[in-house]
Amino acid sequence: MKIKHIKAYPVSFPVPAAQSVRLGIGRSVKRDAVLVQVLTDEGLVGWGEAHHGRCPGAIAKLIDTTLSELVVGQDATDTQGVWQSVYKMQIASHGLGAGAAMALSGLDMALWDIRCQMTDWPLYRLLGGRSKPIKAYAGGIALGWQPTAALVEEAQAHVASGYRAIKLRVGDTPALDIERVIAVRKALGNEIDILTDANTNYSLADARRVMPAFAECGVVWLEEPFPAHDRHAYRSLARLAPVSLASGENHYTRYEFETLLEDDCVGYVQPDISKTGGITETMRIAAMASAKKLTCNPHTSLTALNMAASLHVLAAVDNPGYFEGDVTTLNPFRDLLGGQCPYTLDAAGCVKPTEGSGVGVGFGVTVDVDFINAHPLIEGPCYV
Repeated sequence: MKIKHIKAYPVSFPVPAAQSVRLGIGRSVKRDAVLVQVLTDEGLVGWGEAHHGRCPGAIAKLIDTTLSELVVGQDATDTQGVWQSVYKMQIASHGLGAGAAMALSGLDMALWDIRCQMTDWPLYRLLGGRSKPIKAYAGGIALGWQPTAALVEEAQAHVASGYRAIKLRVGDTPALDIERVIAVRKALGNEIDILTDANTNYSLADARRVMPAFAECGVVWLEEPFPAHDRHAYRSLARLAPVSLASGENHYTRYEFETLLEDDCVGYVQPDISKTGGITETMRIAAMASAKKLTCNPHTSLTALNMAASLHVLAAVDNPGYFEGDVTTLNPFRDLLGGQCPYTLDAAGCVKPTEGSGVGVGFGVTVDVDFINAHPLIEGPCYV
């Protein structure tokens, strides 16, 4: 069975001012994604999600032109071979690096969708796993910078809905970050896990200042205090930090994760299936983390495809950590692309992979093409 055609669909929706969230990378004004459709010469159609890279039109163009030229005609079941051909020509040398890794991620996911349809198996089973509960935290573009009382109210609402862990957006001023974390801990008690994410917005001095208070509040991790390439800052903070660091959503391919793991700075590894090289590469990264006795805690992207695939991967690896539940107030890419939210929280604050049938057997998500066509690309930045 050969790859016959590849098509990328960059999609967007505006975020109303009332639902806009402020965090370390700016204020959200729209949401973007890139959906990847792969057609085979035997009629099977696979779907994947490539991260938008804050320039979804460029990622889509790369998929429609260069990646298409590279892989059309290849064996659609040869996920390793297709992966390697794109890596060699677009990532390893003279290519577009991170942009190509995002594009490849969507292509790879779509090929795994096709493999699932061929076998009539859900993804977790095809990867060697089983359906099992995975602990989830309330994340997504939520719990951002806001007055402390409003943040406490939002956190309490997510706990009331069943979450036993939440992720607070920090990276504002150290004083405000400390105030918010202390207030949320006081309101929720000690039975709820609190995670924090600075979205790369801390200086080394900022991170050192908040760490004692975060430790006193029992914070599980501080995520991405610095940009992924700032290895010196990570190493410096890790030597002194009483709270574990988390990172990985802005690392691409197993080779960047190899450096991250060798530096021995993080306690939680966070590959994004739609950024780091797809399902094929995420499974490799999870195995590398397992060898270091670290859990895999995927960063989820924007649509039901990535969220569902991330949960299936967690059910298939031997070192599953947290699943990132998207508690964003407004996200039609989560709720309507496949007809419904791709996961359901149980009474213990856990989720299980969704199983579908027919076209949606792989991730439990059947993509609505009419929905895609109704959400064309909106040019411009998604954060300001």
